[in-house]
Amino acid sequence: MKIWPSGGAAVFLKRVGTVSGFTMLSRVTGFLRDVVLAWVIGAGPLADAFFIALRIPNHFRALFAEGAFNASFVPTYAGTLEAQGAEAAMRFAARVLGALVAVQVVILLAAEIWTRGLLELITPGFAGAGELGDLTVTLTRITFPYLLFVTLVTVYGAVLNAHHRYAAAAGAPVLFNFAIIGCVGATLLVPGRTPNLAPTAAAVGVALAGVAELILLMWAMRPAGLSLKPARPRLDPEVTTFLKRLGPATIGSGASQIAMFVDTILAAALPVGAVSAMYYADRLYQLPIGVIAIAIGTVLLPELSRRFAAKDEAGARRAQRRALFWSIVLTAPFVVAFLLIPDWLVKIAFARGAFDAAAVARAGMTLQAYAVGLLAIVLLRSVVPGFHARGDTRTPMWVAFAGIAVNVALKFWLTGPFDVAGLALATSAGAWVNLLLLVAIDRHRARAA
Repeated sequence: MKIWPSGGAAVFLKRVGTVSGFTMLSRVTGFLRDVVLAWVIGAGPLADAFFIALRIPNHFRALFAEGAFNASFVPTYAGTLEAQGAEAAMRFAARVLGALVAVQVVILLAAEIWTRGLLELITPGFAGAGELGDLTVTLTRITFPYLLFVTLVTVYGAVLNAHHRYAAAAGAPVLFNFAIIGCVGATLLVPGRTPNLAPTAAAVGVALAGVAELILLMWAMRPAGLSLKPARPRLDPEVTTFLKRLGPATIGSGASQIAMFVDTILAAALPVGAVSAMYYADRLYQLPIGVIAIAIGTVLLPELSRRFAAKDEAGARRAQRRALFWSIVLTAPFVVAFLLIPDWLVKIAFARGAFDAAAVARAGMTLQAYAVGLLAIVLLRSVVPGFHARGDTRTPMWVAFAGIAVNVALKFWLTGPFDVAGLALATSAGAWVNLLLLVAIDRHRARAA
């Protein structure tokens, strides 16, 4: 009797294993990074300032680089590759890359000039808080260039993934972690260091990481026989298709960022340490999301895109069912652990140095609330690519609005009785609404076909 799958399932799991393995490495080094941050900076106001400075470019990255871009670019690139060949697909990628460089330079300049105004909009509790507010402004100005570099990394990574080369893009975050660890660790060698030195060094590490990741991805293109340089944007049919898909995808991704912005605003208004508690709980919560959900979604989207381009509807359905099955099997142990022993997990991971028992309890309660929606978050990574691979970015957009509406409404209601854990519980509820609506729509369309 065969225990391990063979054929298409084996190839799929091998590719997922490549992404998952490097993602696990990045998560392990990420935990090491967070242990160093917790040890040196703790979970107080200085840590809150750094994490806000880190979250702001990450918000924009998720909006412009990851969610919306991948949903629009990968199906278009894979379809062009299938129908017209590698040369035409690379021309399309070069034109998109040129447009992104221009847009990101404008965003970077605006953010560097109007940093305080951006902070006042997103985190009013910090922007005008004297020295702490000034530190947050300084750290944000240091971290924001990361957005430009990581956006370019996303383009190179998407092209490599479309050619079934996943290692470099999956492993790039390891450089991010080592850059921060190295910069923060170096401050321990400075005699008579000031309290602001460690968070400032961490912010410098973020900026340096963006440069290192871009160099890695550009280097990885060569062994694959690929070459990609920015070209002047041009509205050819492929770029036009990409832009038509990008609009709804950006709006849908923006809806998700609204909830994250609300998280940041409400957490900043809670007693000191709430932003940090949410951050450290999120680090554990993101482990299965990265190792399972993102790995499966990374492999599934280009596979579905090429199958739909080749009119292989049955093969695409089989691939998606396979992804859903393995998502459930691999995620279940994490759900159980996060629900039953959250405090113990937080304590093992972070409770040392300035990270005290109160911080453990607060982060543990938040992790438990995140666990309620973990399975929904993971399954979404297998359901949404089915829509995007068909070129349908509108349906996930409208469904995302419904989930975010529930999410945001519950955030205001649940923070009172549950503190920062209420924000995580609202996130879980919104994820289930999103998933169930998409599954219902997909089943209705399958029956009607």
